[in-house]
Amino acid sequence: MSRKDETIVENLTPRDIVSALDRYIIGQKDAKRSVAIALRSRWRRLQVPEELRDEITPKNIIMIGPTGVGKTEIARRLAKLAEAPFLKVEASKFTEVGYVGRDVESMIRDLTEIAVKMVQEEEQKKVEARAKDIAEERLLDLLIPLPQQGNVQKDDSSQDVQESTDSDGAVGVPFATREKFRQMLRAGKLDEREVDLEVAARMKFPVVEIFSGSGMEEMDLNIKDMFGNMLPKRTKRSKVTVLEAKEILRREEAQKLIDMDRVTRLAIDRVEGSGIIFVDEIDKIAGRGATHGPDVSREGVQRDILPIIEGSSVGTKHGIVRTEHILFIAAGAFHISKPSDLIPEIQGRFPIRVELHSLGKEEFIRILTEPQNALITQYTELMKTEGVKMKFEDEAIVEIAEIASTVNESAENIGARRLYTIMEKLLDEVSFEAPGLSGQEIIIDAKYVRERLKDVVQDQDLSRYIL
Repeated sequence: MSRKDETIVENLTPRDIVSALDRYIIGQKDAKRSVAIALRSRWRRLQVPEELRDEITPKNIIMIGPTGVGKTEIARRLAKLAEAPFLKVEASKFTEVGYVGRDVESMIRDLTEIAVKMVQEEEQKKVEARAKDIAEERLLDLLIPLPQQGNVQKDDSSQDVQESTDSDGAVGVPFATREKFRQMLRAGKLDEREVDLEVAARMKFPVVEIFSGSGMEEMDLNIKDMFGNMLPKRTKRSKVTVLEAKEILRREEAQKLIDMDRVTRLAIDRVEGSGIIFVDEIDKIAGRGATHGPDVSREGVQRDILPIIEGSSVGTKHGIVRTEHILFIAAGAFHISKPSDLIPEIQGRFPIRVELHSLGKEEFIRILTEPQNALITQYTELMKTEGVKMKFEDEAIVEIAEIASTVNESAENIGARRLYTIMEKLLDEVSFEAPGLSGQEIIIDAKYVRERLKDVVQDQDLSRYIL
C-alpha cells in the first residue's frame, strides 16, 4: 500500500466507511461492518512491527445472499472509497488447468492492468498544466510558424490575422501576431479551423489463432508489445479541427512527461497492498467431486484458485505481482450448495462469513428514494434533459415497491434489480414521448402506476416474461 493509499484508509474509521456505504446501499448492516473492518485492518497491519507485518493476512470475506441484494455494489463502493484497484470476476468462468478457458492467474493480470491505468491517469493529472502549455505551443506552430532568422513566412492563416490587426499596428510583427493567435486560441475563436496533424498510425498485426492455455492471454499481449517496439513508429497526416488537435496534442505531451517505469512500480505496489478482487458465483464451483461442464472438476478449479488466495507470485507484462495481501471478497447465493461444500483450504482463507438478507417492500421504498443515486432521482434528472418535469407522489412509490415485492415472490427473486424492470415498463410511454412534452409537468401517482402495470402484474405468465 502506497503512502497515499495508507493516508486515505487512515482517515476512514469503520464507522466512516459504513456511513459512506449507507449513502448508496440500503440495509445489509452486517456486510457493511465486515468490509469496513477488513479495510481498516489493512491500515492496522502497516502499523505493526515490520517483522510481524508480512505474517498478518487479509480478512477475506464470503457474502452469502440471493442476487440483487447489494453484494457486488458493497465491494465496488468499498474499492472506490479506498481508491483501490478493483476487479470483479465470476468463478464459473475459470477452468481447471489443462482445459480450454481462462486460467485463474488472469485475474491478477487484469487487476494489474486496471492499477496501471489508475496510476497513469493520476500521473497525467499532475503534469496536465505543463502538457497543456506544450500542446498550445505545438498548435501555434501549426497555425503560424515562427520566422526563421528574420524571414517571416506568411501563410493564408497568418495573413487573415494580420489583416484583421492592421489598426493596432500588429502587421509585420510575427511574435505579436503569434500572441494574438494565442489569445484567439484560448478564447475558442479558432476551434472550428482545420489543421494538418501527424498522428500515430495503428499497427496491424496478422491474426494467429492458437489454442488457449495457461498464460496464453499474456503471451498474446507480449507478442504485440515486442513487435510494436521492434518496428519503427508510423505516423499519418490527418486533417482535424483545432479543438480536436488541442486534445490530441495534450494527451501526447502528457504521455511523454510521465515516467512509465514509475507508474508500473506504483501500480504493482497498489495491487499488492490495496487491490480488491470480488469473486462472484463462488457457489457454482462448490461441491467436492461434482462436475461442472464437460468433465471439468469444480474441486479442480478451487485448487487452482487456492494458491492465488493463499499468496503466490504471478507474472504479468509489468512484472511479478505477489498476491498475499490482496483482499478477496467472494459471493454466492448458495441455494443448492453451502460454504462448507468448498474445500477446507478455501474455507480457511475466508474467515469472515456474512449473510445478506432478501429485500422487501420497505427496503424497495428506501432504495427508490434515499440513496444519492436513487432510481427516482435518476429518472427525474433524465427527463429534465428533455425539459420535462416529472414528480412521483409518495403513494406511487409505495405502489411500485409493493409490485416489485409481489413479482419477486411469485417469480424469480432478483432483488432490487426488479425495480429497474418495473420502472422501465412504467415509464416506457413517457420516455418515448418526452421530446414532444418539453415544458410540461408529469405527475406519477398510484393510479397511473396501477393502470400501466395492471395487466402485467395480474397475468403471472406475462409477469415472468415482461418483469
